Amino acid sequence: MATKEEHDRAYKAFKKRLKIYQADAAGNAAPAGHLSRERAVICGISPPEGFPPEVWDELVAKGKLKKSGRNTYELNKPV
Repeated sequence: MATKEEHDRAYKAFKKRLKIYQADAAGNAAPAGHLSRERAVICGISPPEGFPPEVWDELVAKGKLKKSGRNTYELNKPV
């Protein structure tokens, strides 16, 4: 079982990585992405490396994340 500090670091790293992917997708949605009304939506990502799989399972059990596929997680609440 991981410590609370490890859960907090993993959750923070996950949110940071998700925001980076979302910002990158929003910028590359179309050749003129800033003119497009459609937004690229990224909800689920694979978790950052450096944390054991048990940490992600525990965050799912706590309700902070939800499993959305094979080795893919998403936030339980919107960012």
